Amino acid sequence: QVELVESGGGLVQAGKSLRLSCAISGRIFRSYAMAWFRQAPGQEREFVARLSRNGGQTTYANSVKGRFTISRDNGKNTVYLQMNNLVPSDTGVYYCAADREMSSSYTHASNSGVYDYWGQGTQVTVSS
Repeated sequence: QVELVESGGGLVQAGKSLRLSCAISGRIFRSYAMAWFRQAPGQEREFVARLSRNGGQTTYANSVKGRFTISRDNGKNTVYLQMNNLVPSDTGVYYCAADREMSSSYTHASNSGVYDYWGQGTQVTVSS
């Protein structure tokens, strides 16, 4: 049984920062690329960031590039999303996801259908 549990969401003012965490159970963590997606009310789930198995390759959506940083701690089976200079359009439910395939393609990374496991999500609300 694989479980992903997100934490760290909350309500913040624009310009502030938050760090999300996603803990993954089981021994699979090192074998999976990890990613963050988000979903705003009434919108489709959208890609935010992805990190390769060994942490050597990152992929970001243009909307968060330069503001968000994805990282992982394989010793703690945890992936993080550091979000700086938040804006109201960053509001949404943030989900972490795990993908067993190796790919450097943005098309692959941003396709929610390739991910094998998902967390339940954590709410992020940015006020103006």
